[in-house]
Amino acid sequence: MARIEVNLWSGLRRLADGQQVVTVEATTVGEMLDALVAAHPALGPLLQAGVSVAIDGEITNGRHLPVTPENEVFLMQRLKGG
Repeated sequence: MARIEVNLWSGLRRLADGQQVVTVEATTVGEMLDALVAAHPALGPLLQAGVSVAIDGEITNGRHLPVTPENEVFLMQRLKGG
């Protein structure tokens, strides 16, 4: 597994010991989200409610998508369109 740096939006930081960037072991978006919850259980309800994941500036969908240490990964408040 690769070490992935995940940038958290300000609303999540308080649930991750105030960290702006959390490093987890993962190879997919799903593994990354699961590892975040394992490391910081308080994140679970918000992540399950839905977040937007941006990889290298693109909002992505799908837990199966790969992530690598070279990717810039951000978790953001879920973006809703209409």
